[in-house]
Amino acid sequence: MIFLKQFDELGRDDIDQAGGKGANLGELTRAGLPVPPGFVIVTDAYRAYVAEHQLAEKIAALAAPTDDPAGYESVSEQIRALFADEVSDDLRAQIAEAYATLGEDVPVAVRSSATAEDLPEASFAGQQDTYLNVRGRDDLLAAVRDCWASLWTARAIAYRARQGIDPSTVSLAVVVQQLVDAEAAGVMFTANPSTGRRDEAVISAAWGLGESVVSGSVNTDNIVVHEPDGKVVSSETADKAVMTVRAERRTEEREVPGEQRTRPVLTEADAVELANYGIRIEEHFGAPQDIEWARADGRFWIVQARPITAIPEPEAPMPTDWTVPQPTAMYARASIVEQLPDPLSPLFADMIDGAVTRSLQALFREFLNEDLIKDDDVGLPTVNGYAYYRYGRSGMARLMWKSPKAFRVLLGRGALSVQARWRTYSHPRYRRRVNDWTARNISELSTDELLAGVEELVEAAAEYYTAVQTIIPAAATSEILLTRFYDTVVRSKDDPPAQVFVLGFDSAPIRAEKSLYDLATWTRDHPELAESLRALPPQEFLERAATSEDSVWHEWHTRFEAHLSAYGHTIYNLDFMNPVPADDPAPLLETLKFFVSGKGVDPYERQRRFATRREEATAVVLARLDPARAKAFRRLLHWAQSAAPIREDALADVGLGWPQVRRMLLEIGRRLQQAGVINDPNDVFWLHRSEIDEGAASLADQVEQRKELWRGQRRATPPQLLPKGGWGDAFRRWMPAASEEQTGDVIKGIGGSMGTITAPARVLGGPQDFGQMQPGDVLVASITTPAWTSLFAMASGVVTDIGGPLSHSSIVAREYGIPAVLGTAVATRRIHSGQMIKVDGDAGTVTLLDGKGPAVAEPAVTSSSRRRIILGAAGAAAAAAGLTAIVLRRRKSRP
Repeated sequence: MIFLKQFDELGRDDIDQAGGKGANLGELTRAGLPVPPGFVIVTDAYRAYVAEHQLAEKIAALAAPTDDPAGYESVSEQIRALFADEVSDDLRAQIAEAYATLGEDVPVAVRSSATAEDLPEASFAGQQDTYLNVRGRDDLLAAVRDCWASLWTARAIAYRARQGIDPSTVSLAVVVQQLVDAEAAGVMFTANPSTGRRDEAVISAAWGLGESVVSGSVNTDNIVVHEPDGKVVSSETADKAVMTVRAERRTEEREVPGEQRTRPVLTEADAVELANYGIRIEEHFGAPQDIEWARADGRFWIVQARPITAIPEPEAPMPTDWTVPQPTAMYARASIVEQLPDPLSPLFADMIDGAVTRSLQALFREFLNEDLIKDDDVGLPTVNGYAYYRYGRSGMARLMWKSPKAFRVLLGRGALSVQARWRTYSHPRYRRRVNDWTARNISELSTDELLAGVEELVEAAAEYYTAVQTIIPAAATSEILLTRFYDTVVRSKDDPPAQVFVLGFDSAPIRAEKSLYDLATWTRDHPELAESLRALPPQEFLERAATSEDSVWHEWHTRFEAHLSAYGHTIYNLDFMNPVPADDPAPLLETLKFFVSGKGVDPYERQRRFATRREEATAVVLARLDPARAKAFRRLLHWAQSAAPIREDALADVGLGWPQVRRMLLEIGRRLQQAGVINDPNDVFWLHRSEIDEGAASLADQVEQRKELWRGQRRATPPQLLPKGGWGDAFRRWMPAASEEQTGDVIKGIGGSMGTITAPARVLGGPQDFGQMQPGDVLVASITTPAWTSLFAMASGVVTDIGGPLSHSSIVAREYGIPAVLGTAVATRRIHSGQMIKVDGDAGTVTLLDGKGPAVAEPAVTSSSRRRIILGAAGAAAAAAGLTAIVLRRRKSRP
């Protein structure tokens, strides 16, 4: 049997024989790259050795998966001891012959090459061993056995277990390569692993052999080369204290001579030459590469290449300049940021700005019968991609003067009052327009007709959202007044906090949770289905449910579709670029699995418990109040209890038109893709309104540039008010987030739901991350909207960058009985997943902890949380005009 192959006999299709490393070296050699000569002892040799010494069953028994990661060390020691016997005479002879072709006792590098390593989907770098400066046949044979044994290092066993790779399916080849006696060596990435930019090569370089660079034991020079024009864009020279060099046996570390420590390892010309090799290698393999290189006698050698497995999408630099287009205007990240936490897509930004202005104009025209708002008074432009309400000074003055009159109408009892207008006008009107467009066959409509439909539904959504913005301050005011009255003239020492009186009511997010819980209960009654839900990837499960002819699976699918029909339009983000649950229901399955596993609290029982506590507390309070205070308390109680659920119901339907809007835009996207304008239907969201033309030239490059810009912008923390130091600073205290410049271990925010918890954090950027959530984690997010509510059943607490005590996050957290700290501005950037944090919903603080341990619930403190109204365009003016006093006068005047 042939157990060896030369590099030039191997290619990328020979992984089963040569392992990932050996196959790649063969491919590089055949492509004419400067690879040191060598050969590969193929996997058949490993299998023959295992069979000859009857090791398979012993290894399988020892390497079985374990729940105790620490046990891998003991397992590894036992398995590696099995490789002490000599190799067969046949293999010995083949290795000796191949080694002789490299030279007499030439030093070689002996590297493990596993069949499941250096693949695009998983990198096993560092999991097996490498031996440098191996000399002589006996030394080489020992190194080969040690490489085979290193297939079973503790870290390799654990890594394969995490990747779900069956131990019985792996085997190992061994690469034997002439050692480059390098004066310098290092690593090169052909794409920037920090920014994801595919046009930048990043080079790390140090003196001596490359082992010190790979192991991370030495500081390295770091050079970035812009590949298209071969220019060095940045270069950092490190103080390189040690280097790895050849020794009498193997290698050793030595101090770098003083004058050499701070001297650059590579000149700019060297770096560009090396980057050019990287370009050739990347083009050959068709993917960004992680390359190990060495330099000797002025010549570069490529000693290894593998795909980069965790490169981020490319992004532009994070913006730091927040200059506004109109310095005399005020730019505010007000309540809309609860729905728009990220930079906007170009198409949404184009459509929403004018729609918001027109909806506000129509609202005030309706209430006051006059054109109060001019085109330049209010808008929704972007600064570095982020949406801001823009208020002109004169427009703000008119709003402040006229808003009290408008709000007296809204907070009254007439047809234009908040609740009446929403129930009888805003909500039905929005639904009718959505239904009208949903009933049309979009495939029969022209692109212009589709675009007109999208614009009509965006206008309808903006109009509806403006109506919702009248509900938010009304609901906020009702709870603030109830709390102030209760704390000032009603509450006794042992009474519960005012929050108790607004808990236990139904709202859209709670009904959605009940719907999922009911589906989970039904699923549990069908064990095979429940097991498939737990075991299969979400998308695979959903596809099977949609296509299965089995009656149980079909019934599950029907029930799930009913849930999506009722709640699938709730938004994760108002920008229509983002899918809603109806488009991508997979994130919902994480909560469904949670309920199916019997975890979590029965939402019906939780609501009943809160309602009972509320009614009992109400009865106790009213029993001791005099008639005057009891009457006032009842009025305020009724107002707050009726307003809070309406707010959540209204917010949950903001995205009512989004499933149809996305269907129409994706239909346009498919047509543009077919016309060669864009590469993917989803790229339509990255076009400007004026660019949607099937006859346009390709915009693929512009789309990619906009995506890179957006990713860089998303890393920024947008200021709440702009420009800094302007007249708008008087409104800063109304903004729904704290300072963007917080440091230290304690992050300050706004207490949104009482109680304290210490638990691991789980930082989620959106629904694509929902699968990372573990029961008992603290949910940390930029914001949460009604579509996030499914995660609250799993969370032990909530922390957000944006929001206040009367935002969605706060209201739902209180319904779930978990602490919440909101409006921290920096939580998602200061906290990392898995970090232990203490969330104090009473003090409004999050403490970053170093230790790790189980979640520890602490008794809730009953002090009142700080209050802020989350302001919309009209809300800011109303607050400035003294809305609270107006409402009090209005309420007192009622019979």
